Amino acid sequence: MGQEFANRHEAQVPADPEQVWDAVATGPGISSWFVGRTEIDGETVRTSFGSDWIPAGTVTAAEPPHRFAYRSDTADDGRFIAYEYLVEGRAGAATVLRTVTSGFLPGDDWADEFEAMRYGTELFFHTLTEHLRWFPGRHATPVTAFGPPVTDWPGTWRRLHTALGLPPQPRLGDPARSALIPDGVVTFRNPHALAVRTPDAVHRFLRGFHGSLVVAHALYSPADPGIWPGFLASLASRDD
Repeated sequence: MGQEFANRHEAQVPADPEQVWDAVATGPGISSWFVGRTEIDGETVRTSFGSDWIPAGTVTAAEPPHRFAYRSDTADDGRFIAYEYLVEGRAGAATVLRTVTSGFLPGDDWADEFEAMRYGTELFFHTLTEHLRWFPGRHATPVTAFGPPVTDWPGTWRRLHTALGLPPQPRLGDPARSALIPDGVVTFRNPHALAVRTPDAVHRFLRGFHGSLVVAHALYSPADPGIWPGFLASLASRDD
């Protein structure tokens, strides 16, 4: 048993098509908003997530600056994932970006994996548009860290919100004020993720599919990535 899927997103961004192409069709560009670090070597796209590598993809379309697509090989169980980016310039230095993330998820638990992927894809597309709106022409350093397994997600989210100086149920536009993020604003949230933008970063916190809280930040200025594992561990171990 399994399920085909396709997640589609569209946005108009204040960037020219060449800047959008850089963001969706180069390793440094994709690394600025996706998860982990991406490298493109010829027709091969590789992304490292923590200490692991996501299955490599093969470029299936490269028509700069209008269309870029790649997909993984199909596994023995039928699993694959494909990405497509369509870029359309508009008058006034604006560009319409359309994305499609599609594939096949095998197994009886495909629905749980699809839910996590859907929420994660929403977060990544949001970060891509933030990158193009607020940091055009720049490349971010990705920082990824994993916390210990979480058994109490409501409590962990509450502790995270408190640690970031946010109310228990943060809303878009709420300011984040803490020692870790002194000058931020909430720009995205869904049941699995939270994003806070600062003048030089997009800080992201998400529920990992394997049961831990993950940070996947995009940093546009130097910072110490070593602080985040300890921070995540404190959220999982503290009592309310």
